[in-house]
Amino acid sequence: MPVDYICSMITELRSDTFTKPTPAMLQAMFTAQVGDDVFGEDPSVNELENYCANLFAMESALFCPSGTMTNQIGIKCHTQPGDEVICDKTSHVYIYEGGGIAFNSGCQVKSINGIRGMITADEVKDSINPDDVHKAATSLVCIENTVNRGGGGCYNFDDIVAIKNVCDTNGLKLHLDGARLFNALRATGENEKQYGEIFDSISICMSKGLGAPAGSILLGSHAFIKKARRVRKVMGGGMRQAGFMAAAGLHALQHHQQKLLMDHDHAKQIAAALIKKDFVGKMLPVETNIIIFELKGDEAPNHFCEFMKKRDILCLPISSTQVRMVTHLDVSAQMVNDLIHVIDAM
Repeated sequence: MPVDYICSMITELRSDTFTKPTPAMLQAMFTAQVGDDVFGEDPSVNELENYCANLFAMESALFCPSGTMTNQIGIKCHTQPGDEVICDKTSHVYIYEGGGIAFNSGCQVKSINGIRGMITADEVKDSINPDDVHKAATSLVCIENTVNRGGGGCYNFDDIVAIKNVCDTNGLKLHLDGARLFNALRATGENEKQYGEIFDSISICMSKGLGAPAGSILLGSHAFIKKARRVRKVMGGGMRQAGFMAAAGLHALQHHQQKLLMDHDHAKQIAAALIKKDFVGKMLPVETNIIIFELKGDEAPNHFCEFMKKRDILCLPISSTQVRMVTHLDVSAQMVNDLIHVIDAM
């Protein structure tokens, strides 16, 4: 892989969780009004929760430290021990949350082999257990949008409506892992209220493409969030002066959403350069800010990522054949141009 082009600064493409607060976000954090959120008296947390509930036209919201926690609280509130949860086999809630469905909720999973992590209404219908004492009671369906292991793919909203209809017919709840939901909304032109109308609960993350340092929101009905607040406490997620983080999340929602489109454009530029190379095999469609591609021949992911690291470009091997790159707020146009120069010279 002969190349002599070296980038001028580190380009972080392993994940969009590496973003740093902007000066304006830091100022919002510095000037945030705070109280004790466990007492319900942190004004900045309350403002963020109300803002998100109104944005999605849902009744209530709960601020938590992480997206894993909001997902796991949601699953816990919708299920009973011994129930079964339906999701895709590559879902974050299933493979990247430390076995939390079993540990926290005492539930098992029926995984579906979807297409790029996306499942269909017919697959959900076929996965529901009969009312049989020998079978786990199916109670919840979880979908992810965008889909991390699906290369940042976005659901067609009509397909979500069809899944919801199956859930309603069979008495199931529907939870959305919307860690990168705003990427999907900006890419598709859909809106938050559409999602608020159809899901029983939604988890949205502030610390990925939106650029906040931490924090996620769980959305649902008043009764659901009241239960979720109790579960958050049990899980150790009750924070005190959490308003400093909430202020960052609110700033991100109000100022960074349109910047997601720039991330999507950067990902497409990088993908276009990669797909021209003989050593690049199958690449998942690039719809948002995630690029997942296979390497052919001797270009093993670990070797490729080490090669890039020597040129101050950090990317992530995610299997024995695949590499992932994720664009975000801190990836500039100059960084993208430098990376494309490196790829072109390979």
